[in-house]
Amino acid sequence: MHESPFRLAAAALILSLATVAQAQSPEPVPIGFGSFFRQPIGPRGLELSDALHAADGRRVRLVGYMVAQERPLPGRFLFTPRPVRMSEGADGDADDLPPSTVSVLLDDSQSDRIVAHQEGMLSLVGRLAVGRTEDDAGRVSWFRLLLDPAAISDARPTTVSQTQPHLR
Repeated sequence: MHESPFRLAAAALILSLATVAQAQSPEPVPIGFGSFFRQPIGPRGLELSDALHAADGRRVRLVGYMVAQERPLPGRFLFTPRPVRMSEGADGDADDLPPSTVSVLLDDSQSDRIVAHQEGMLSLVGRLAVGRTEDDAGRVSWFRLLLDPAAISDARPTTVSQTQPHLR
């Protein structure tokens, strides 16, 4: 069946309006740790996925686990797809962090704050930054989630089973 030019133009207009509405929407884009790398893994090893590149710079929702660290750093914590406990004193730079580990950064106004470790699965919302960077402590990260200033309050972070959609 052949579509009329009018129907095609109308469909294109509706699609472009939906795209504009999505771009202006404050709703975060859900992204999963499983979509960080191209699948299957090829001879070149891990390669960043097109979905991850598309999410770079956008407000996203990511569900995972806060890494339990012996020595948490102010203004940041690590977030992974599975529970991880780091023993920086015993293991030094050798850790069991998965390649998709995300460095979660608090707003600049909260850079001196240490977030207490929270057990269980969490849902975080913030702006995703993709690309290699090295922090002041020398840790290299490929993925950073920049939390909104309102994401951290005096309350504990919210777990996925609770009603709040992000760390509060």
